[in-house]
Amino acid sequence: MTLRRLHSLQQWLKEKDVAYAFIQGKANLFYLTGFRCEPHERLVSLLVFQDNEPCLIAPNMETSLICQSGWNYPIIGYSDSEDPWRLISTHLSSLEIVGSNLAVEKELLSVARAEQIKALSPELALLNCEDTIMKLRLIKNDKEIAILKEAAKLADFGVEVGVHALNTGRTEMEILAMIEYELKRKGIREMSFGTLVLSGEQSANPHGKPKMKSIEKGELVLFDLGVVLEGYCSDITRTVAFGNISTEQEKIYETVLTAQEATLSLCRKGTVLGDLDRKARSIITDAGYGAYFPHRIGHGLGVEVHELPSLNENNQDQLQVGMTFTIEPGIYVPKVGGVRIEDDVLITEDGYECLTHYPKELLVVKP
Repeated sequence: MTLRRLHSLQQWLKEKDVAYAFIQGKANLFYLTGFRCEPHERLVSLLVFQDNEPCLIAPNMETSLICQSGWNYPIIGYSDSEDPWRLISTHLSSLEIVGSNLAVEKELLSVARAEQIKALSPELALLNCEDTIMKLRLIKNDKEIAILKEAAKLADFGVEVGVHALNTGRTEMEILAMIEYELKRKGIREMSFGTLVLSGEQSANPHGKPKMKSIEKGELVLFDLGVVLEGYCSDITRTVAFGNISTEQEKIYETVLTAQEATLSLCRKGTVLGDLDRKARSIITDAGYGAYFPHRIGHGLGVEVHELPSLNENNQDQLQVGMTFTIEPGIYVPKVGGVRIEDDVLITEDGYECLTHYPKELLVVKP
């Protein structure tokens, strides 16, 4: 799988007269090599050439894990006392390289790292390759889809744990800890992002911070979580009622659910992505809550929890078979509470498939 991806990138290098690509982004490294790690301050990077073998540069402590990941090309390992840039320069000088550009992920580069890369080949102009790699990542194959489905099942499980943990006096952070504990018991080492358990007025902040706040009767409780499974992410949001809620809170919930279901009905190949956002936004606006829907309808999902496609109202691209993304309308009213309902979606030949399945009808949990 990684071989085909590398060949696609090499073809692009030839088309754009690129001498080599210098890849350092964690997600792109995983996508192109099968190796996933957290490099911290150390350099871990991939060099891809038009015709020469690609090679990975990494600390010696990572080389055995790289081999275990299935990487069969050269590895330039280095110790903490060595200068990896000197080793890279030596490697480059041993190769016959053609091209007038050097491809990098411009949005991921610090100024310091960009200067170090530029010093390797001062005569080459820097060209951005991030869009090209993101387009490769856009359409998922059968193996990727199978992993994403399993990751979505674990996200469903996480919400189930959270709902069952709701109890008078229990805090947001306690429930969050219970969710992540049970997922770790199933082998999950990493969450897609910081798990959210937000209750009451807290739920009116789309990306609020869970606190040592007790869950109280009559509150909406929002769960937003996802896992990383074999390098791929899931992302689900569900909102439930803890005890009886107000008429307005119930109206907000039903409006969000209507908007989500109407948007899902448009999910099929050929649909303009911007139409998805406009559909949900029109329903929420007509209900009087347009000012309280502050984000796009969704985002791409894969080796990163946010990647292409961006489901904003200005995106004129069309849905394609194999795309995976979220649909997540929300309404957040200060001092009243917030509701978001989010599913992971796959575009199929026949329409769409929801990968997340936790029930969406308003659930009232008895205190």
